[in-house]
Amino acid sequence: MLVALCTIVAFAGCGLLAARANAATGPYVALGDSYTAGPLVPTPTGSPILCGRSTNDYPADVARAINPSSFVNASCSGATTVDMTQSQSLDGGIQTAPPQFNALSSNDALVTVGIGGNDAGLISVAEECTALDVLWPFGDRCKSHYQSGTTNTELTAIDATGPKVAQVIQGIQARAPQAKVLVVGYPDGLPQNGSNCYPDVPFSSADVIWFNSMEIDLNSVLEQAAQANGATFVDTFSSSIGHDACQGSNAWVNGLLPTSAAFPLHPNQAGEANMARQVEGAL
Repeated sequence: MLVALCTIVAFAGCGLLAARANAATGPYVALGDSYTAGPLVPTPTGSPILCGRSTNDYPADVARAINPSSFVNASCSGATTVDMTQSQSLDGGIQTAPPQFNALSSNDALVTVGIGGNDAGLISVAEECTALDVLWPFGDRCKSHYQSGTTNTELTAIDATGPKVAQVIQGIQARAPQAKVLVVGYPDGLPQNGSNCYPDVPFSSADVIWFNSMEIDLNSVLEQAAQANGATFVDTFSSSIGHDACQGSNAWVNGLLPTSAAFPLHPNQAGEANMARQVEGAL
C-alpha cells in the first residue's frame, strides 16, 4: 500500500514538472516598462543599453524556467503604451528603441506585458510626494495636491490607462494570434499598514496609504483590461505584501534611497524573482 501510494505521488509530481516544463515551448516575447526590464538587476544586457534590461529581470527568469524555443525581451525603461507601436527616444535622443510590437510574430506562444505605470504617472507621483513630504512627513500634502473635493486627478489618469492597455492587448493578439497573453501587474511598494520609513521613503503615513490605494486601483484597471480582452492578469501585488521598501533586508523593492541593486522605487532581484514565480504560476 505504502509503495503504491509513493508511486502515485511520484507520478503526480513528475506530471506537474512536465506540465510546467511544457507550459510554453514555443517563442516567448516580453514587453513592458522598467518594472519588466529590471534595470541594474544586476547586469545590463540587450540593445539599446539605455532600456536597462537586466540579466535577472522577470522575463529572463521565466525564460530560464520554461525554456522556450526562442526568447526576445523588448521591454524598455520609461515605456508607455505608445511605445508599443512607436519608437521610444531614450535620454534625450542619445539612443532610440524600436516599437516593442516589432518583436512579435505570428508563431509566438507566450507574450508577457507589464505596462501602464508610466501612462498613469505613478513614478512622477512618487517623486511629487517626496518633494512635498521630505521636509515635513506629516499630514496628507501629497494626497491633497492630487485631490480637490471629489476630484482625484491621479485616479482620473489611472482610469484613462485602462483603454490604452486594452488596445495594447488587442494589438498583441492581432500580431501574435496563437500566443497566451499575460498582463503582469505591479508589486507592492509601500507598507499596507501606512507606516513609513524616513528617509528611505520620505512619505507621511497618510500619503503612504493614499499612494497604496492608487497602485491598487492601477492593478485593478489592468486586471479589468485583461479580463475584458481575453488575456490573463498576473497578480504580483498580493505575494509581495510584507516585502515593501520599508522592510530592510526583506524588501523586494527599493525605496527612494536604494538599499539594493536596482533603481529607486523598482524591484530588486528578489522582487523580479517573485514576479517571475507569479508568471510561471499563471502558466
